[in-house]
Amino acid sequence: MLQNFKMHFEISERRLLLLFFDAVFLLFALYLLGFIFDYHYFDFVFNGKSFLSVVLLLLYIYAFGVIFEMYNLQVASNHLQILQSVVFTATTSVLAYLFTPVLSPTLPKQRLVILIFYFSIVITLLIWRFFYCYFLASHRFSQNVVLICDQNEVEELVLGLENVDPHYKIIGFVNSDSEDEKGSDFHYVKEIKKQDLEAFVLKNQVSEIVIASRKTDGITQDLYLQLLHLLESGNVIREYTQVYESKTQRIPVHYIARDFYRFFPFSRSNNNQLYLLLIRLIELLFSFFGILFCVVFIPIIFICNLFANKGSLFYTQERVGKNGVIFKIYKFRTMTQNSETDGAVFASHNDKRVTPFGKFMRKSRIDEFPQFINVLKGDMAVIGPRPERPFFVEEIASVMPFYETRHVIKPGLTGWAQVNYSYGESIEESLIKLQYDLYYIKHRSVFLDLSITFKTITTVLFYRGQ
Repeated sequence: MLQNFKMHFEISERRLLLLFFDAVFLLFALYLLGFIFDYHYFDFVFNGKSFLSVVLLLLYIYAFGVIFEMYNLQVASNHLQILQSVVFTATTSVLAYLFTPVLSPTLPKQRLVILIFYFSIVITLLIWRFFYCYFLASHRFSQNVVLICDQNEVEELVLGLENVDPHYKIIGFVNSDSEDEKGSDFHYVKEIKKQDLEAFVLKNQVSEIVIASRKTDGITQDLYLQLLHLLESGNVIREYTQVYESKTQRIPVHYIARDFYRFFPFSRSNNNQLYLLLIRLIELLFSFFGILFCVVFIPIIFICNLFANKGSLFYTQERVGKNGVIFKIYKFRTMTQNSETDGAVFASHNDKRVTPFGKFMRKSRIDEFPQFINVLKGDMAVIGPRPERPFFVEEIASVMPFYETRHVIKPGLTGWAQVNYSYGESIEESLIKLQYDLYYIKHRSVFLDLSITFKTITTVLFYRGQ
């Protein structure tokens, strides 16, 4: 029996669509501009220089597009944010392109030529992106999914996955708890009787079945045979932890028990000497410029600190580094002196101990610059899990499995958790940050490091620091 076909796009496929058609429509529009009108600034001539100028323009669009979140799927699905990201990306890309010597065409003498070039890029990208938002990002292309899980976990699993990908629609679940047979739907998520699974999948164009059951008792012989038939018919059957990790880019530590070793085949990059040497050289380069920035701006920061923070310019604090080694971290002061007279507490979103100038320093990440001294000394890396204080490490590790696994690599100035989540103001929020940290350790690579770098730039530009 043939299943009705319903097209859907994975997260990675939607990003590839955006990347590919940004280039296709942009180049096609510029080609038409030169073909129909007497416009010769951006000519499509088949020679080496013309090819390099095309590649250069696309590289600028992609690089600034990442920085201004044009490839963030949430942004790409919001009209106002599309407008903002496209205008920022096009403006910075065109400016960078116009003033790049040798590789880009010679600057035209007439300003009108530049304006036509700029507005051609802006209008083309906006038309394509609005088409994507109205059509390809609509629920026409949502993915219907069925869960096999215990009844008491339905709400958590549904919300956990759909909050990340709104096009991932869980339309039904099979209760795998053999001790609980009473029916109970969750909102629009219908409970499916075990014997009806195969028929439901075929009728509702289900593209994926996710098994999230921690118990094997509920996987009856009949249910097992239906799953086998569906698998043989070409249906996708995946395990929940795999889906969670691919969708959220976090490790589901709350779902891992004694079989943790299955989930932590940590990245080979952690033992790749060439990768580590390359990263270390880049860190030394970053440290040089970071310390140079501190030296240049210290007089201004010192004066502002004198009146706003009323304490010493720098402060040090003990943090836990690689392999659990304690080191002293350096930061510019952002809080009033003696702010922890009642003992150590988590920093919070609107922490009253942080002064107005200190808040600016945190938002712009300027307070972190002295940590380049730690990077130079080898206590820290530029990218890695943020180092935590020994008191909190002990407290969190006592209630949270795998927390100290963060210490298998050096802590960093910025990291996967920092660019994807805010401050951990509680044990529960520290758990979410831990999931991101473990994902980074597991998938550590040059490409992930570049992604974190771009996201950090975005965080600073849009003033999203804490």
